[in-house]
Amino acid sequence: MEKSKELKFESPSFITRIKGMLSVDFYRLFHTPLFYIFIAIAAIIPAMIIGTTGMDSSQTAALFTNTWQAIAVEKPLYVVENIGQYANMNMVFIFGGIMVSIFIGHDYKSGYVKQLFTTHAKKQDYMISKTIISAFSMVCMCGTYLVGTILAGALVGLSFRVNAGSLICAILGKMIMSLGWASLYTFLNIIFRKLFAAGVASSFFFGTGILIIGVAAILPGNPSILNMFLYGSSVYACLSSNFVSVLVCILCSVGWSIFYNALGTYILNNSDVY
Repeated sequence: MEKSKELKFESPSFITRIKGMLSVDFYRLFHTPLFYIFIAIAAIIPAMIIGTTGMDSSQTAALFTNTWQAIAVEKPLYVVENIGQYANMNMVFIFGGIMVSIFIGHDYKSGYVKQLFTTHAKKQDYMISKTIISAFSMVCMCGTYLVGTILAGALVGLSFRVNAGSLICAILGKMIMSLGWASLYTFLNIIFRKLFAAGVASSFFFGTGILIIGVAAILPGNPSILNMFLYGSSVYACLSSNFVSVLVCILCSVGWSIFYNALGTYILNNSDVY
């Protein structure tokens, strides 16, 4: 007598699931006009800031004396002293957060999430995929922001003098932090998944650094550890950065990603996601 053979259905591996979800998300991203609009906005922002300040030499001196100050501040700051110290590549994270809100909000409004979780039970995969897609978008915006800064600085005639190593570390640090910010924004928009306006508002609130500015202002000594955990390590990516600064950004970005993805997955697993 032949033994009956049981059919075994193995669930796809983690890598297979993530590759499949990323494939869909990247397709949707590249076919979404909003992505290209934000890419263009990221290039226009530094051009407008440098171009406007460049019309008045006294104003330029107050805000920027060097093109690369539109990329990062000279040293890590807890509380900005003037608008010039705030107007740098960190603004990309604000627009990146708004784009994440729109992207996830559309998932719920269109019914994509309901369809997805009916056939794809791993909520963690959704969190990871959205974080990676969002981080990729912000890195692209950082790239166009850099191009816009260089072109605007050349047109206005600002100095390009800088320590090349520190500049590279600053740019790398900010791009690396895109992963951490993307995980935070994804988590926030999972919380406010049915409240689009609240999701956008929360992304804007945290992206502007209002939290760290407020805490740093009321606590004596402005402890560095608070800056690292409340505002990430974006401000450590400055024009005096070095390899250690990049390492801090990597550790913080990965730490944020693990923490916020775990929280977001927990919320999705224990709530009505439809």
